[in-house]
Parts: sequence; structure tokens; C-alpha cells
Amino acid sequence: MSKEKFGVNTICTHVGEIKDEQFKGAVSPIYLSTSYEFDNVDVKRYPRYFNTPNQTHLSKKIAALEHTETAMIFASGMAAISTMLLAFLKQGDHIVVQNTLYGGTSNFIREEFPKYGIEFTFTNGYEVAHFEDAIQSNTKVIYIETPSNPLLTITNIKNIADLTKSKGLVSMIDNTFASPINQNPADFGIDLIIHSATKYLGGHSDILAGAVAGSHIHMERIWNVAKNLGGSLSDMTVWMLERSMKTLALRVKAQNKNAQKLAEFLDKHSDVANVFYPGLKSHPEHELAKTQMRGFGGMLSFELNDGIDAMTFQKHLKLIKSSMSLAGVESTMLLPSRTSHALLSQNERDQIGISDRLIRFSVGIETFKDLKADIKQAIKTTKS
Repeated sequence: MSKEKFGVNTICTHVGEIKDEQFKGAVSPIYLSTSYEFDNVDVKRYPRYFNTPNQTHLSKKIAALEHTETAMIFASGMAAISTMLLAFLKQGDHIVVQNTLYGGTSNFIREEFPKYGIEFTFTNGYEVAHFEDAIQSNTKVIYIETPSNPLLTITNIKNIADLTKSKGLVSMIDNTFASPINQNPADFGIDLIIHSATKYLGGHSDILAGAVAGSHIHMERIWNVAKNLGGSLSDMTVWMLERSMKTLALRVKAQNKNAQKLAEFLDKHSDVANVFYPGLKSHPEHELAKTQMRGFGGMLSFELNDGIDAMTFQKHLKLIKSSMSLAGVESTMLLPSRTSHALLSQNERDQIGISDRLIRFSVGIETFKDLKADIKQAIKTTKS
């Protein structure tokens, strides 16, 4: 049976598994060797070449989920992002970058690209016209993120893909917030899809990894750079990631459901000033999100009213953790101004709408009423 005909839960569970031919175990064996035979073999395997048995097989699962020809696994999301960008940009080239995206990516571009002589332009918004206006004669890449981190803005994926194709450019997207369960950018024409696999693909706050998915032609170019930069992932962690991805669809769908309910609750709360979640009808890109997402995700952001300190509120949470990162089975909150976007200047954060009151909420799989009760008591305690 072709993997294209499998349902998403079957892909998560079975595609890319290694069959244990020796002992008939139910799960993939782990191949921890860093040294493999080189003579009379079809593939010369080496961990830094991203082609050990565990690396190769899990890449098939990621590619199947993202509807691409192939994929690669990296040691972190930033290893994946930096390698991918450097594979397609050289001295004198230019990239157009969405202004609302992960702070680590923005910081990498601003700090490292000048050293390489790579030019860049951050857009003034996330409409297709903003990207088109930023294109120059030496532009090679357009990079987007939707939903964006942390404001959950929605960019029209098909419009960006069509624009890049019309200009002969390469399109890249950070699909971490959506996950392949909620959104498949390749179906709309995007060339390369990036994931911080630390987040939803791992899902248990115990794995650091990254992934890129795309065509054989594009991924070959990435591999040629990746083997020199050395950002490969240990096979023990690859195995843990495969194990985690078996429940990916189940986890994400539960998080979607919780996030929708919590966004609606917060949107009606008298002590909440703003809620940012594409599943809300009040979200400015709600209708667009419906056309390119199957679910609205487990991430949302909100701002409490003036006079309610965001950090004090988080300290009063009893169930929801005030913690870094996102997308684990446990619910967490943080202040982007102090974490994911702390490397940006105050002026840069102000320009993209990230206030010191903004709270990013990664919704887990706990019972909704328990999460709701925790938020209510934390707000009440903070105000008293």
C-alpha cells in the first residue's frame, strides 16, 4: 500500500520505521555505530553525512507527513535554519524575510549575514505586496513563517509560493507552529519546509532537533552544505524523535481543541486586553487561515489589561508552567520579550508589536477546565 494513501495516524506510526528482522521487535532498533563498512556497500554511512539507518528512515516519515520527496534531520532547529539559508545564499545575494517570525532566526540573519556579505530586507508586513516590494535584482530567497511566532499572524502561503515561482526564487517556510498535522505548505507550492523538531514533532520537552523537507534537488544542495557544517543529530535522539512522532497527530489534535476553547475563554475575559489566535473569528486572517490550515494549532498569545503584571501573573500559575520553549504535552507560558525575542532591541520588538505585556501560551493536552481554572485563579491573585 502506497504511503500516500495512508491516513495521518498511520503515517505517524509506521512510515519510516526500521523493521527488526533479527528479533522481530515491535519498534525500530537503534543503530549507534559511528563507523560503517565502506567496501562493497550501496551507501557509505557516516553520522555527519545524515545517512545512518535511523536518520534515513525517520527522514522518510517527516517527508511523508510534509508531502515532500525527502527530508533531513538536524541537531536543532537553528542548525536546520542556518544550514538551509547558507545553502542557497552567498556573498552578494539578497533575501526577503517576513518581519514577524522566530527571534532566533531574525537574530541569526542580522548578526551573521553581514559577515558573509549577504543582504537582507525584513518586510513591513506579511501581505504578498510587502514581499514583492522588497524584492531586488539580487534576491534569491523569500522566507516566511505562518502562523508566526509569537503573534500568530497568517501569511498567504499560495500567494507567496506563486510570487517566488514567478520571480525564479526559492521559497522557505517555518512550519513549526502549525506542524504538518495542521498545515502542509508543499501542497501550496512552497519549496522548503523547516521545523524546530524540538517542538511538536518531539512534543515532550526532552528532544532538541530540527528538520527540513523538500524536493530531492533542493535537499541535495542543503546536504552539500550540511555535511561540512556538521549539524547532524545523534541516533539515540533520532530514535527518541521517531518514538515521539508516533503520537504526533493525536497530541496536536488535542492541543488544537484545548487552544480553541482557551482562546475563546480569554477573548471574553474582562481582564484580558488582546488575544491572538487564528481560530478566533475576530482574528484578522481567520478566513485565510481556514483555507490553508486543517486545525488552528496549539499556540496562542494574549495581553492582560494595564495594571496586571504579566510576570507576576505567571508566577501565580499552579498548573501551567512558566517555562521556555513550546509544544510539549504540558501547557507553558512565557514572555517573548524576555525569551524568544530577547535578542531583539526594544525598538525592534515595538516595530513588530511584541510588547512587554505579551504572553505566549503553548497549550498542552491537560483537561480544559483545569487550565481555565488555573488562569482564573492566577489573574485573581495577581490583582488582589
